[in-house]
Amino acid sequence: LPEQKPLIEDIEAKVILKVENNISTDHILPAGAKVLPFRSDIPKISEFTFGSIDPDFYKKAKEAGVGVVVGGENYGQGSSREHAALAPKYLGIVAIIAKSFARIHKANLINFGIVPLTFDNPADYDLINGSDIIKIPNIREQIKENLINIEASVSDKKIILKLDVSYNDREQLIAGGKLAFIK
Repeated sequence: LPEQKPLIEDIEAKVILKVENNISTDHILPAGAKVLPFRSDIPKISEFTFGSIDPDFYKKAKEAGVGVVVGGENYGQGSSREHAALAPKYLGIVAIIAKSFARIHKANLINFGIVPLTFDNPADYDLINGSDIIKIPNIREQIKENLINIEASVSDKKIILKLDVSYNDREQLIAGGKLAFIK
């Protein structure tokens, strides 16, 4: 596993990918004979991340260093594959902003230190383009203060995002994921 470092103080990240509704863990990281041999090789398996949606996702994420994915309703539905959270984390994805999350995938995102944010106003999804910069100042402090409403900006527009997680989940996110939290 890659080292799980504490959450950065401020998020200023490029939207690496914007996806529609019902993105499954198979869309995020496919299963099958092509990928399975690399299951324990996180750098190699990450090369397949979102490959069926955007074959250049891996390259874009690596170039950006820090990134965000934007999704529609029911993001992460399907199997409970934890590699669908682990591979994006390895590629520098710090947050997923979606209209809603599948329950198990949301838990996996938290376990690997990816902040699962939802839109306060689902129409704000339409304000974001695939190459915008998302800014969330003081994300660590906003999480520490147990805020549900998280202030963010996209280009020159302000939006409100929700972080609906438990106190322990917040502590895990700040620490950088479950393994960092339990040290």
